[in-house]
Amino acid sequence: MNLPQRLPASRLLGVIVAILLAMTAVAISSTVVALDALSDRRAQSVDRIEPAGRLVNELNRSLLDQETGVRGFVLTGQEDFLTPYLDGQKAETEAAGSVRDLVSDVNGRVNRIEDLARQWRSEYADPTVAGIKQTGPGTAGDIERGKVLFDQLRAEVSALRTDIGGLARQAREDLDDVTNVVLWLVIGMGVLLVVAIGGLSVLLHRLLVAPLANLAAHTRQVASGDFEHEIDADGPLETVMLGEDVNAMRRRIVQELALLDQRSAELQSSNAELEQFAYVASHDLQEPLRKVASFCQLLQRRYGGQLDERADQYIEFAVDGAKRMQGLINDLLAFSRVGRITRERTMIDLDELVSQVVGNFSDRVEETGATIVVGELPSVRGEPTLLSAVFQNLISNALKFKGPSAPRITIGAERDGELWKFSVQDNGIGIEPEYSERIFVIFQRLHPKDAYPGTGIGLAMCRKIVEYHGGTIWLKTDVDSGTEFEFTLPVAAEDLVEVTA
Repeated sequence: MNLPQRLPASRLLGVIVAILLAMTAVAISSTVVALDALSDRRAQSVDRIEPAGRLVNELNRSLLDQETGVRGFVLTGQEDFLTPYLDGQKAETEAAGSVRDLVSDVNGRVNRIEDLARQWRSEYADPTVAGIKQTGPGTAGDIERGKVLFDQLRAEVSALRTDIGGLARQAREDLDDVTNVVLWLVIGMGVLLVVAIGGLSVLLHRLLVAPLANLAAHTRQVASGDFEHEIDADGPLETVMLGEDVNAMRRRIVQELALLDQRSAELQSSNAELEQFAYVASHDLQEPLRKVASFCQLLQRRYGGQLDERADQYIEFAVDGAKRMQGLINDLLAFSRVGRITRERTMIDLDELVSQVVGNFSDRVEETGATIVVGELPSVRGEPTLLSAVFQNLISNALKFKGPSAPRITIGAERDGELWKFSVQDNGIGIEPEYSERIFVIFQRLHPKDAYPGTGIGLAMCRKIVEYHGGTIWLKTDVDSGTEFEFTLPVAAEDLVEVTA
């Protein structure tokens, strides 16, 4: 990796921006200078030379007025003809001064025109006017005497007009040249902008985008599970540091995976020991319990009523304790088998399954006068025995914890996206919201065992079964009375395909 690639991205961007700013400053400065020159050329042509050309025409007109006035006075002797002569002198002076101010004295023409005009007036016009005033109107010969001098004056004015025309042509040529320079500068700035943007894009791609894409490819390979893949990052310093950080994270994951494998092996060993314990509990522990229960029952049948009342009570306690212990062991074994002993999942018609479960409670329903209303239930994929246990526990609880009136149990289901949401509602004694989590903990009871029988494992079993099938179960806490449990189960893949199609 070369040194520029090791520079921080911020410094690389700073250098690039500085270069672009310098190039932009040079281009803008050149354009400003060219535009200033263009403005000068335009001012020279429009504001000086063109007005000077018009003033030359006025200068020529003032000279012609003077000549015409003198000629008329010579021929008629009327002093009214002297007015154009006198006014023409003032107009001549103003026009000549204005031309000189605008374009200076072009080739000395203005001075020569003024000298020739003064010479024409002093040698011809003024003496002739004075003579006519004394002798009266003159002849054509008097007029011809000043023609030579005035023809020289007229020729000089024509030459001045030609010189100013040359200045106008030169000014237009200069204006066109500067305009072309400005045009090329604008085109150059456009080309420079395109090249700069293209170059910047290529540079950014090579210095930033390509290294980041390379790092992303390496990271995706690690994310796909190849944790042994070493990440080799290049590019700016920040990209290299990010690659090192990802590498460090990868090494940490490898270490954690090794530790996880070790703990998994330990957990498997522990599970094997638990399975062995479950086997012992199901066989070796239950056999003594059966003997204790059997002999206690024999004592109760044979000697019941022959001993005192306290002895009968002690025997009854022993029989009840042995039976409860057998129930706890059986429930604990059933709880431990959920998710550990798996069977093939099949499509289950819950209408049929719940109907069978409800049928199992026929005696209890008749005894309590209960009403069980089952809505239309879907088919789901799962283990029938386990899902049957969920409905059996919830219905059993609804019948067990009944209120003063006859139990009424409502079972329903509705589609919620990719899940089915089931509800089991009753009108029993209800559960306080603060116990909404405690009731799902194994062996947790809210009532004394004398008031309501059971081991306190039913709802914990329901949660484990529902979660094993990919759903969740909870107590609905915003009901007005009674108890309502809700739980979800995934929609079968077959049903999802049908909906998508």
